[in-house]
Amino acid sequence: VQLQASGGGLVQAGDSLRLSCAASGGTFSVYAMGWFRQAPGKEREFVAAISKTGGSTAYADSVKDRFTISRDNAKNALILQMNNLKPDDTAVYYCARGKVLGGPSSSQYEYYSWGQGTLVTVSS
Repeated sequence: VQLQASGGGLVQAGDSLRLSCAASGGTFSVYAMGWFRQAPGKEREFVAAISKTGGSTAYADSVKDRFTISRDNAKNALILQMNNLKPDDTAVYYCARGKVLGGPSSSQYEYYSWGQGTLVTVSS
């Protein structure tokens, strides 16, 4: 599965953004999916993950209650709705394909295919 993330941009604190990840070249609906991010000078970190059906999700504590992960298996699309953005959310955001029939894992070592990333910049 090839992944293409989009939707990043420059916003102000408190604004919202919607990131999309388009999947191609495989059976999207059998995979758990996730979003990760990497801020300048920092390690890549988990943001959110979703099971193959969308029935189970997981979030990093830092984004819980502000971000929502969802998927549309009919459109091979993964979505990250980000509300009430903060300057600390500034990072390159990556979508990633997890295990077949897997659950929403927070470990990047359980993801095997990564998109190219989309930059989100939040100004104060």
